[in-house]
Amino acid sequence: MWWFQQGLSVLPTALVVWSAASFVFSYITAIVLHHVDPLVPYISDTGTIPPERCLFGIMLNISAFLGMATMYVRYKQVYALNPEKSKIIKLNKIGLTLGWMSCFGLCIIANFQCFLKKKYTLYYIHVVGACLTFGVGAIYMLVQTVLSYLMQPEVHSKDIFWIRLTVLLWCCSSIVSMFASSVVLYSGLYGTNLVQKLHWDPQEEGYTAHIISTVSEWSLAFSFLSFFLTYIRDFQKISLRAVVSLHGQTLYNTPQSFVTDEQTLLVAGSI
Repeated sequence: MWWFQQGLSVLPTALVVWSAASFVFSYITAIVLHHVDPLVPYISDTGTIPPERCLFGIMLNISAFLGMATMYVRYKQVYALNPEKSKIIKLNKIGLTLGWMSCFGLCIIANFQCFLKKKYTLYYIHVVGACLTFGVGAIYMLVQTVLSYLMQPEVHSKDIFWIRLTVLLWCCSSIVSMFASSVVLYSGLYGTNLVQKLHWDPQEEGYTAHIISTVSEWSLAFSFLSFFLTYIRDFQKISLRAVVSLHGQTLYNTPQSFVTDEQTLLVAGSI
């Protein structure tokens, strides 16, 4: 059995591989068609013009679904390991809520691309999606890091806590760098309508701020993916089962007293 076939480790593995592929494939397509500059464009800019726009949208929607599934399994795992610790249970519920909000933001990013002339409403919706994905997502990472700290050394080793803390700091530094450079870039000092600008000349004013902003965005995205990589080892030790309750032998009216349960393996390591 391969390592990704153990337990549910296939979920975070698929999430990371698929999400990275969505960025890379959109980037390659946009470069080949000369829709963006090869040197570190914004991730969103690589998915704003057809046909890469279609690829970007559908792949990110699938990533959002994989993210929700991964976060739910993480929630169930933490709950099962700490059924009587109220503080951890409360943080766990908060983490799941934040995680799903982040995934919803990813759906917004996928379906509301920002490069539409004079359609600034869609641009603002796209920005809201980015804030949900990365801002709320960073808080989700913080909650999971705190949970890892609270569950050591009985459940988690100290190593996994320090790894997650390091990735969290990487994420936060990328957010600060991206925010600061974006504020400078779009402050009006370097012109207007920069949101729609897909091609930059290195000699232009504002190019340095643009590069810092785009590099920070790519760094931020891969810090998120790196965080989910830390789930793989944990997920090797869990599987989910579904309980089916039948209220009759047919789909027509049956006596109320007839109830039978069937428990089947929902997801296992034999995938």
